Amino acid sequence: MTDQVVETGDVRPAGPAAGASEFLGRTRELKELRADIERAGLDTLAGRKAPRARVLLIAGRPGSGRTALAEELVRQVADRYPDGVLRARLTDPDGTPVPVGRAARNLLTALDEQAPAGACEDDLTDALRTALADRRTLLLLDDAADAEQVDALLPDTPDCLVVAVSEGPLTGISDVRPCTLGGLDAKSGVELLARHTGSVRITVDPRAAEGLAEECQGQPAALMLAGGWLAARPKAAISDLAKQLRADDSEGTALTRVFRLAHAALPTTAARMLRLLALAPAGLVDPQTASALVGCSVDSARTILDDFVALGFLHAVDSPLPQYEVPGCLHPQLRILAEHHERPADLQLARARMLERTVRLLQACRAITETDSPQARQKLLDMPRALRFPTPRAAADWLSLTRPALLASARLAVADGELDTLARRLMSQLVRAMAAHVGTRAAAPDLYEIHGMVLDVAGRRDLPRERAAALLNLGDLDARTGRTTDALARYRAALDAGREVNDPYATGRAMESVGGAHLELGDFDRAADWFGRALVERLARDERAEAARLYGRIAAAHTLAGRYGEALRNWRAAIAGHRKNGDVAAQARAMSELARVQEYAGRPEESLRTCREAVEWARRAEDPRLQAALHLRVADTLERLGDPASAGLHRGAAEGLLGDSNLQNDPDACEIRTAPAED
Repeated sequence: MTDQVVETGDVRPAGPAAGASEFLGRTRELKELRADIERAGLDTLAGRKAPRARVLLIAGRPGSGRTALAEELVRQVADRYPDGVLRARLTDPDGTPVPVGRAARNLLTALDEQAPAGACEDDLTDALRTALADRRTLLLLDDAADAEQVDALLPDTPDCLVVAVSEGPLTGISDVRPCTLGGLDAKSGVELLARHTGSVRITVDPRAAEGLAEECQGQPAALMLAGGWLAARPKAAISDLAKQLRADDSEGTALTRVFRLAHAALPTTAARMLRLLALAPAGLVDPQTASALVGCSVDSARTILDDFVALGFLHAVDSPLPQYEVPGCLHPQLRILAEHHERPADLQLARARMLERTVRLLQACRAITETDSPQARQKLLDMPRALRFPTPRAAADWLSLTRPALLASARLAVADGELDTLARRLMSQLVRAMAAHVGTRAAAPDLYEIHGMVLDVAGRRDLPRERAAALLNLGDLDARTGRTTDALARYRAALDAGREVNDPYATGRAMESVGGAHLELGDFDRAADWFGRALVERLARDERAEAARLYGRIAAAHTLAGRYGEALRNWRAAIAGHRKNGDVAAQARAMSELARVQEYAGRPEESLRTCREAVEWARRAEDPRLQAALHLRVADTLERLGDPASAGLHRGAAEGLLGDSNLQNDPDACEIRTAPAED
C-alpha cells in the first residue's frame, strides 16, 4: 500500500482482485470473518437500527499476513458494495501514526469529493461521513495505530463495512470481534515455500520443508524470505537453511532471524541498497530513488529492485511506472541494519543525494511545460537524459503517481532539521511543478500543507522573507475558502515579516491583502485605508500598472461604503493611470465602473456619456464581451431616461456581438475585479 490510499483517486467497483489465486490458507479465519458480517449486532439484538458501519478487526503482528487476509476478504465480499472499495494506511512505515485529517482527505479524493484547503480534522471527517452517507462502500483501514483513528473515519451508515487491520485490539469501538492471527498451518506454509523453490525440492525432502516452515513459525513474511533465499540457491538443501536458522541463537523473532540471514547473503552493493531503503519516503521506492541512495545507475538500481521482489524484500506496486514498496514488517529491520552498518554522516549523505535527485526530477517535470522559448528548450536539453521526461503528459503522470512519495519526501526533509536548504528547494520545485501540471486551485490542499512546512522552516532558520511569502500564500488559501479572519491574521503577520527585512514587495502585497480581507468582512473604511497604504508603496517604486489597479480597489471600497464622490475621484485616477500605461482594456473596464458609480450618484446623463465612451475603448481593445455588456448598460440607462427606441438599438448591437445565450450567462462582463491578483 502507498502512503495513504493505495489506488489514489480510484474507487473500484466490485470485482475480483488481481492475484486472488495467490492467497493461501486462513480458511477458518475467512469463514469466521464472513460469518461476522452476517451476525446480528448488539443494536439489532436490542431492537435498534445500527447507527454506524460494522467493523471487522484483523489483529496480528507485522509479517503475519494480516493485510493479505484483509485483501482476500475484501475480494470475496466486494460485490456486495457497489460503490466500491476504499483503502487507507493509518501508520507510516517508520511507525508514525498518519494524521486522521490526512487520511480523511485522501479518502475524499478517492471519492472525487473536494474539501477546502486547510480544513481542520473535524471538518474533513464530517465531509467524509457525509460523502459516504448515501453510499454502500467497503473501507479497508490498514495498520491502524489505535481505536481513535478508526473511530474518526467510521461511516455513519450500516450500509458500509469497515475492515480494520491492527496489531492489537481496538478498545473503545463497540461490537468489534477481533480475528487474531497466528502462523499459517503446516500445509499452507510448505505450499508457500514451494511457490519459490519449486515443488520438486519440496517433494525430495518434505520433512525438511515442514521443519523450515515450523522454524519460520508459519509467518508468511519469514516464509517468503526463506523461499527467496532458497530460490537464489538452487543447489542448497532445504535442511541446510533450517539448520542455519536453528543455529542462530540471537534474540529476535523468526522473521528477524530469516531477514538477517537473507541480508547477509546479498552482494555488497545490493545489501547496502537494501539497508538504505529505510530512508525511502513513505516506504516507496523507484529506480531513481534507489540509484540516488547508493550512487549507481538507474538501470542497475532497477535490476536490483526487481531481484529484491523475487527475494521477498520488496513488493512491486501495481503502477504504470516501476515502483516498489518496503513491507511494513521489514522497515524496522532495515532501520536497525542501516544504523549498525552505516555511519551517521553516510546516512545523511545518502538522504541528501535522494532529495537532490527529487529536486532535479521536479525541475525537469516543470521544465517540459516551458519549451516555448529557445532558452527553456536548451535548459531542458542540458539535463541528463535519465532525468528528462519525453512529453508533458509523461511528466504529469509521473507527478500524479509519485505524489504520496513526493509529499512524504518534503515532510521527512523538514522533520530532519539538518537539510533545510534542500527542503526549501524541494518544496519550491514541488509547488512549481504542481502549479504547472495540476493548477493552483486543484492542488490547493497539497499546497496548503507545503506552505505550512515552508513556514516551519522559515521560523526555525529565522528567514523573515520566506516567512512572509509562506504567510501570504497561506492567507490567500484561507481567503479562498471563506476563512477570512484567519487570512487577515496571516496577512498582518506577513506584513510584520516583510517590514522586518524591508521587503517592499511583501509589505505592499500584504497591505493590499489586509485591505481585501477587510473588504470581505464589510469594513469598507479600513479596506480603503489599507489599499491606500499599498498604493503609496507602489507609487514610491513607480509601479504604475499596480498603482492604477489599486486606485480601482480604493474606488470599489468607497462605492460599497456609499461615498460616491471619493469613488468617482479614484476611478478617474485609475482611468488616467491605465491610459498612461497604454492598457486599453483596463481603461475601458474602469470607465464602465465610473459610469456605474455616476448612476449610483444620481447622474444618469454623465453615466450615459461615460458608458458610451467606454464602449469605444472596449472596441479598440477588441473585447466583444465587454462591448456587449456596456451596450446593455447603455440600454438600461436609456430606458430609465425614457428613450426605449435607442435602448433597443443598443440591445440589438449587444446581441450581434455575442448572441442572447452568452449575454444571459455573463451580463456583468465589464465588472472590475476587486480581489487581489494571484501571485
